Amino acid sequence: MIRNLKNFRSRLIFRLIRNGRLNKLSDEKFLKIKYWASMDHKHLNLKNPQTYNEKLQWLKLYDRNPLYTTLADKYKMKEWVSEKIGEEYVVPLLGVWDKAEDIDFDKLPNQFVLKCNHNSGLGMVICKDKSKLNIVEVKKNLSKGLRQDYFYYSREWPYKNIVKKIIAEQFLCNNTEDQNDSLIDYKFFCFDGQPKIMYISKDNSSAPKTDFFDMEFNHLNLRMKDENSEILPEKPRKFEKMKELASKLSHGIPHVRVDFYCVNEQLYVGEMTFFHNGGFSKINPINWNNIMGDWIDLSKAYCYRK
Repeated sequence: MIRNLKNFRSRLIFRLIRNGRLNKLSDEKFLKIKYWASMDHKHLNLKNPQTYNEKLQWLKLYDRNPLYTTLADKYKMKEWVSEKIGEEYVVPLLGVWDKAEDIDFDKLPNQFVLKCNHNSGLGMVICKDKSKLNIVEVKKNLSKGLRQDYFYYSREWPYKNIVKKIIAEQFLCNNTEDQNDSLIDYKFFCFDGQPKIMYISKDNSSAPKTDFFDMEFNHLNLRMKDENSEILPEKPRKFEKMKELASKLSHGIPHVRVDFYCVNEQLYVGEMTFFHNGGFSKINPINWNNIMGDWIDLSKAYCYRK
């Protein structure tokens, strides 16, 4: 009975978040409420955080380095990455606009990607054949994406002050006969310049697969959301180079996830994410929550370095 009541309260909290009814709460109060609803009714320990998820919530409140807004911005991040490790690792930019109505589709190639620079997927369009594109629907979805205030869902503050844009990027595709073959994500969890673990993710739409590895490419007994692959992925040929680049990009940052694509032997930085799953991951087995928490040194947060 008590469990059912708690589950009902959790569902109510998520509904209130979706409807914007909790937007006026302070960040700390909001995070305590969402953490309780998301993490099996556990209370958030901000006075002495120990686990990975707890420390991510603490970092949201106290590690407010202005650089993070630049790095969370899918448009401005490109220039920073280019200066840090080289322009060749940046997905080529085809255009940038303030609103969907400004896009001149005639000037775009047959294949491209459109996305908002401030959120995580809403409005994104992957165009493989422009002749089949419903431009009216695309503009509608992009406009909806621009209106989204992504910050309010998990209080990931770097998104709050991003100047909203629409960007077009080059369509990335390996030289294979099957253009429906989705790209593979290589995501490195870094702690002040030290990549510790990574996962390989292939999105097969209805059944994405994820496998975690250490920096020697040993498969780890670790899951956060998706099932493991039936056949383990092979070690990427650019694995050592990805480790090197991830280290450079994450230096001086207590924790950030650095994502790569490898397309026709060329590496590209996909994005940099400061709060994996918003700090609400269901980590299994649970001891990994503590192991990863130990890797985050809160004394290196921006509030202690100003």
